[in-house]
Amino acid sequence: MVSSQPAGVPTLRSVDHVAFTVPVLADAVAFFVDHFGGELVYEDGPFADAASDGMYRRLHVDPKAVCRIAMVRIGLHMNIELFEYDAPEQAPAPPRNSDIGGHHLAFYVDDIDLSYEYVKSIPGVEVMEGPNGVDERAPVAGQRWFYFRTPWGMQMELTTCSTGGFYEGLPGSRMAPPADRWR
Repeated sequence: MVSSQPAGVPTLRSVDHVAFTVPVLADAVAFFVDHFGGELVYEDGPFADAASDGMYRRLHVDPKAVCRIAMVRIGLHMNIELFEYDAPEQAPAPPRNSDIGGHHLAFYVDDIDLSYEYVKSIPGVEVMEGPNGVDERAPVAGQRWFYFRTPWGMQMELTTCSTGGFYEGLPGSRMAPPADRWR
């Protein structure tokens, strides 16, 4: 009998969510709802474990940490879990892309130039140089992109490939393509 299950984690079949720690939960929720069409699914907490080191054992955070969470649905296929922590010795600055643990969240857009102008108009957002192209010999030839930082410093990217080459015939074609519609 041939199994369709890939090697690795048994019964794995989908990405459920990505999570980010933010300084002010309400501000981050509003950012994703107002500017990315997100839908607040729920908020929960605060969570703490003053009686033991459970926060450390479960989440690898300071045992005295207290957190609140929110789940925001973005588009058809993505959930973003946002954490707000109050913890001793918490590092207040987000990591840069070059730091271990550095990250960014990227969204696909159809019109990168229009999206660039919109993101530049969001109060508190720092937009990096762009939109940028890639070398025509790159595995993602035809891609255009730019980075920006949210008001709290989280790094994000908008990307597009209006030439179609990104998802057809190049190594990029093995990537999961953007959805045909947002919602």
